[in-house]
Amino acid sequence: MKKNMGTLDKGIRLVIAIAIALLYYFNIISGTLAYILMAVAIIFLLTSFINFCPLYTLFGINTCKVKK
Repeated sequence: MKKNMGTLDKGIRLVIAIAIALLYYFNIISGTLAYILMAVAIIFLLTSFINFCPLYTLFGINTCKVKK
């Protein structure tokens, strides 16, 4: 897998995942919505750690800086 995520993109995904986790922890979200958002948060965390987003390859997006 080739990296296709830049540092800003990774940072935004991490912040969103943490925010969702905090909303769930403080019982602001609950029920089905909480489960769906927690799944999204887990996906964001995984893609941030491996620097690869499968949807980016489908749409031809690459936010990673190219080394020269």
